[in-house]
Amino acid sequence: MNLELAIVLPTLNERGNLAPLIERIDAALGEIAWEAIIVDDNSTDGTADAAREIAQADLRVRVIQRFNRRGLASAAIEGMCATAAPLVALMDADHQHDPALLVEMAAAVRAGECDVAVGSRFVAGGSAAGLSSQTREKGSMLANRLARKVTGVELTDPMSGFFVTRAELLRAAAPRLSGIGFKILLDLLATADPSLKVKEFPLQFAERLSGESKLDSAVTFEFLVGLYDRSFGRVVPSRFALFGTVGAAGVAVHLTVLTLLYRTLGEGFALATVFATIAAMTFNFWVNNWLTYRDQRLKGLAAIMRGWLGFCATCAVGALANVAVATLLQARGVYWVMAALAGILIGSVWNYALSSRFVWGRY
Repeated sequence: MNLELAIVLPTLNERGNLAPLIERIDAALGEIAWEAIIVDDNSTDGTADAAREIAQADLRVRVIQRFNRRGLASAAIEGMCATAAPLVALMDADHQHDPALLVEMAAAVRAGECDVAVGSRFVAGGSAAGLSSQTREKGSMLANRLARKVTGVELTDPMSGFFVTRAELLRAAAPRLSGIGFKILLDLLATADPSLKVKEFPLQFAERLSGESKLDSAVTFEFLVGLYDRSFGRVVPSRFALFGTVGAAGVAVHLTVLTLLYRTLGEGFALATVFATIAAMTFNFWVNNWLTYRDQRLKGLAAIMRGWLGFCATCAVGALANVAVATLLQARGVYWVMAALAGILIGSVWNYALSSRFVWGRY
């Protein structure tokens, strides 16, 4: 029997969910020839090893373990391009998506009724009861409204992470997909030209079986990054824009500390600038580690301390240039705020180039 459907399951710490999910998929798909591709972002709970154990007993299960990169969208793209099946499905591994819907969704795509079949929480008959709070549900609905404006496609749930499409369609779109964010459907619909025909299927969004939700505030922010990338990413790269945004917030930290020390406490301008620079540099490291480099985030006290020291070391020349330029300009009569901003501008270019390479990148 020829392979018909590949189900891609991006995972991060989902060890306890895998075996029962594969059993549910097997029971739901019946005579459909399927394979499951588990794409694991090097989970700390041994998810990849658990997946390999399942694959030893079931040849329909394959495992891709990724290192030094993270993100649902990029994992989905890799998994969907790694199959010979004519149809590909994306679903979560936490049991919030019902595999029984795959039969109807795959049939609709196979019959040409649509290019993409989407499991929707908000279409008639669907339910978002599995969302952990009303705040998350309201946030999801707001995200959907924003996504509809970007994609131009009228959907009740463009933020859905559960859909089926043709593999050839996905492979053709893959070079244009950003792989940024946590909802590849948004990326796919916004990239398509001409627009894709979509059909929605009511999804009863369930509670996760085990583990913790990955939808923290950083992931929510990542959605906004995805919107930005689709709209302006070709003009200013998303990572650089994020780094610059964090740097702008760092400017506020820098000026606040400088004002406190120089204008309020009467410290010398040079000494006040040194402390303001260190404070801003520390702030930038923490926020960049949490948001800008979320896919390469440093975790654990030792790693964070090494990262902070590395960030300070790689930015040392930029910091010295910052202090030197600001002090020189202020000494020559430039208003102290303007002198500080000039120093910050000089230092920021160096900070981005080296920290991207040596703190969160690979040597």
